[in-house]
Amino acid sequence: MKIQTKVFLARDLSLALDEASRRTRRSKSEIVQAAVASYLSPDGAEASEAALVRRLDRIGRALERLERDVTISNEAVALFVKAWLTATPSLSAGDQKAQNAKGQERYAGFLEALSRRLASGRLLRAEVLDERPANEGG
Repeated sequence: MKIQTKVFLARDLSLALDEASRRTRRSKSEIVQAAVASYLSPDGAEASEAALVRRLDRIGRALERLERDVTISNEAVALFVKAWLTATPSLSAGDQKAQNAKGQERYAGFLEALSRRLASGRLLRAEVLDERPANEGG
């Protein structure tokens, strides 16, 4: 048995209820009844807490992946800089102009290669993770 109840809603809430009713093709009574039942449910707080915990777990896993990716990036840059500093000979002062021109050329090439790599979708993270088990096993 259903009992008619009169409630007052703020205008924006009433408009949102109208829109939800049209969008879901359900009566406003059905929507309000489900919302009130959820609000008054004794385990409603537990369900909300469980949903919050699931979201926090997802965020935690995403942060762990982000930390791993940043670590990989930092190590890759550090290895590159170390190799570059080791392999790059110092030039005399007379070669400064040629050195600057070559540096600009190499930088443009680097940006082009980086753009191609990012566009291909093949990232260092995937290469590192693909190669890691092979290196550990042998």
